[in-house]
Amino acid sequence: MSGRILVVAAHPDDEILGMGGTIAKHAQYEGAEVAVLWVSDGSTGQYPGNREILELKQKEAESAARTLGVVHCIQRELPNMRLDAVPHVEVNRVVEEAVEEFRPDTVYTVYPDVNLDHRMVFQSVMVATRPRVGCPVRRVLSYATTSAVEWTSPHEASFRPNWFSNITDTIEDKVRAFAYYTTETRAWPHPRSSRAIRANAETWGTWVGWECAEPFLLVRQLCD
Repeated sequence: MSGRILVVAAHPDDEILGMGGTIAKHAQYEGAEVAVLWVSDGSTGQYPGNREILELKQKEAESAARTLGVVHCIQRELPNMRLDAVPHVEVNRVVEEAVEEFRPDTVYTVYPDVNLDHRMVFQSVMVATRPRVGCPVRRVLSYATTSAVEWTSPHEASFRPNWFSNITDTIEDKVRAFAYYTTETRAWPHPRSSRAIRANAETWGTWVGWECAEPFLLVRQLCD
């Protein structure tokens, strides 16, 4: 896969936890031009009024992305952990503007799991990428953010991937990129630990016969 790829994250760190190895593969090995959009500031819900933490998280996000080869970083500041309180049209506008500005042929979006921000962003991506005249998007995939997707209620639809990416050669890029997120890193056995990131990739790899993999749900594919 090559071309122009937009990765949409509800919060800084979603993109690395969900698909950091695939981002590195697209950018470093396939020659794709990759942009990342962070819809929320990733800070205000936990640290209201703390501009210092907000700016730190923004720097962490950009450093992690640049390490993987991302060329465009789009940071927005909708309220973290409160996107369900933001008018849907405003969240839509953030994603629509990124699609219009970057003109991607492929869009990755966070899976709508237990996290309400993830659900709001997924719905807005569905709006912004709906097939219509002039829309450049031909493929939409959803990625699973660890420490969220596995906690979704069993009464709701679970993540059932149908698209896998071999990240055997880029798992260390993913781990190295996440290390920039000092505000989000936790000790093993938390899923936001370096050991858990490797273990998760190895587990998904066993599903498809690779050493390490990342799983996705193919939402839409348009073939000319």
